[in-house]
Parts: sequence; structure tokens; C-alpha cells
Amino acid sequence: MERQKQITTWLAAMWPDRSFTLAPASADASFRRYFRATLDDGTTRIIMDAPPANEDCRPWLNVQQLFRSAGVHVPEVLAQDLERGFLLLSDLGNATYLQALDAGNAAPLYADAIVALVKIQQASRPGALPEYDRALLRRELDLFPQWFLAQHHQLVLSQGERQSLEAVFERILAVNLGEPKVFVHRDYHSRNLMRIAQSGAANPGIIDFQDAVYGPISYDMVSLLKDAYIEWDEDLALDWLVRYWEQARKVGLPVSADFGEFFRDYEWMGVQRHIKVLGIFARLYHRDGKDGYLKDLPLVARYLRKACERYSELGPLRKILDRLEDKITVLGHTMDKRDL
Repeated sequence: MERQKQITTWLAAMWPDRSFTLAPASADASFRRYFRATLDDGTTRIIMDAPPANEDCRPWLNVQQLFRSAGVHVPEVLAQDLERGFLLLSDLGNATYLQALDAGNAAPLYADAIVALVKIQQASRPGALPEYDRALLRRELDLFPQWFLAQHHQLVLSQGERQSLEAVFERILAVNLGEPKVFVHRDYHSRNLMRIAQSGAANPGIIDFQDAVYGPISYDMVSLLKDAYIEWDEDLALDWLVRYWEQARKVGLPVSADFGEFFRDYEWMGVQRHIKVLGIFARLYHRDGKDGYLKDLPLVARYLRKACERYSELGPLRKILDRLEDKITVLGHTMDKRDL
């Protein structure tokens, strides 16, 4: 409540002759929160509340400038107080792709998302964003045994299993690091893409990009098409992936000239992301007390299993997943199915 009072005071100083109301807009998996201010004439603004002790607005501002220069639709920065961690932003509305998508509009909305992603990737250059390097990719992989296996499922790996998993992780990293590099949003999915209703405004509005990096070119297409929150038929997702690949080649992005090779990189990038996401979702529950992501674990695990079934090199990881097949987890409590 104290932060909200500070925001109200900040806005009142900027709008001395205006009345407004302030209401929660959304929160994310970090300490960041968002409020929507509605002014007396009905116009709205978004306030990002990023407590300086926990969050830094500067990466968000850096990526906002890079993406805006690329020609995609991101919030406009109207005012800022970095000392207190407040940003006043234009309002992209409250309809995420996740809320708006249906069978009738999915094709054009995903087409728009692919066009925007290609623009971001075309603007890429080294040195502008942190590297999605081996150390970061590896730290993400390590969330899986620590939080998803040990903490969430109370699964203890044998020494042989640990060694086999280590070999799989090394193989995943080799493929990921072999990809060409571009700007990577890192969470380019249905919860971070906004459907813009205003006439003439470009879809999608893009948000939550503060963790963007310079890394593997297939990563954001994995986020988009192997979305943790919405599942599409594999043939449809493959069609969208081909359309992206064709556009990327047409504008000279460094995707493989062989779609089969690109698809393999995309699949292995997906394995890294799904391993990470399983670990993060489990950590959000067990460390941070946020259980809202537990319902999304089965879809992410299904994506991972399908990839493990396609590539024999991932066999040791598949065997570990097999050990989880006889368990179910409800709000962090793991039980053997046979005991129910």
C-alpha cells in the first residue's frame, strides 16, 4: 500500500489539474507490478512499479528503445522516476493474445507476431544486449534438477543418472550455442503480446521484454509456438514456423538454408527452454509461494517429452521423465499414483 500511495503522489504532482483513479493492472513473476491510471477524460496510462531494491528499470528502458527503433509496437515512456522505480507508460490495453486468441483469429495474429519478431531480429547487433552465453543457459538448465526434480517431485537421482543428465545438458548447450545470434525477447508468448483494438494500431503490442538478450535465433519462435499457456496442433505450429523461416530467409536473417536443420535447432532450443520453465515454475511455488503456474507444468512437460521421443540423444532425460510418470503433484505435494 505504501508504494501505491507514493505512485498516487507522483501522479498528482504531474497532473495537478486532473483527477484520476488508480487500479491494479497486472503483476508478473518478478517483484514488478503494474497499475492503470484512468484520468477524468477516460484516457488511461500504465504505471510500472519496480521497487529499486529488487528491480532495475534501466534494462527495460534500454530494450524499449531498441525495439521501438526496430519499428515494433512497445509502450511509450511518458515519464520516469528511476530513483523510486516508477515508469509512466502508454496503455496497450488489457487484451493479451492469450485472452483474445481463438480458431478464427489465430492465423492473422500469429502472422503479425512473426512479422514483428523478424523486425526485432533485423535490428540485432552485438554489444547492445547481454549475451545469452553458456553460463546463463547452463544456470537455467540447473533449475530443473534442483527445483522440478528434487524439490517439486522429491526425486533423487542416482550417480549414473546425474552423469547421464550432465552429458545431455552438454549436448543441449552445444546445439544452442551453435546457432546464429540475434536479439531475443526471451518470453515472446501469448501473455506478453497484446491484441491492439485501436484502428490503425499495429499488432502485437509487446511487453515484459526487460530480460532480452543477444542469443540463439530460434529461441523466440520456441516461446511463441511452444507456449506454456496455450497449445496448438503440431501441424499448425509447423506451418507457422515455416512461414517465419521463409520470411527470415527473405530478409537475410542467418537461419539455415535447410529447413530441416533449422527445425532441429528449434527443437533443441525448445528442450532447453522447457527444462528451464519447469524449474522456474516449480521455484515460483516452492520459494515464492506462487501456485498459479503449477497448472501449466503438464503442457511444458509434454513438449519436453515429445522432443525426447524424437531424438535418441535425449534418451537419459526421457528415462528421468519416465520415473515421474507414476507420480502426480498437486500444489507441490507428490504422491505415487498407486497409493491413491
